[in-house]
Amino acid sequence: EKMLKFVRTQFIKSVSEPVLKILLDKLLDQGVITDDEMEPISGTAERADKARDLINTVRRKGTDASLALITALHEEDPFLSDKLFSDKKLE
Repeated sequence: EKMLKFVRTQFIKSVSEPVLKILLDKLLDQGVITDDEMEPISGTAERADKARDLINTVRRKGTDASLALITALHEEDPFLSDKLFSDKKLE
């Protein structure tokens, strides 16, 4: 959760709409988020609001959920993942 809190603002600014959709699908498939949680996020009009809702929802679910989001982001957008999580301050 600390890692996601640390990169939250940059994630919101940087993640693309197509990557957000894939992250939502992956996290739903893995049981990290529920249909009830996914619907309001995917129905949000603004990309930044979707990103904000997603990261806030996952952070509240704890370490395993946060790790699932980080892993999915690394798989779908390695460039952004490296940009966000390669900082030594996270160690």
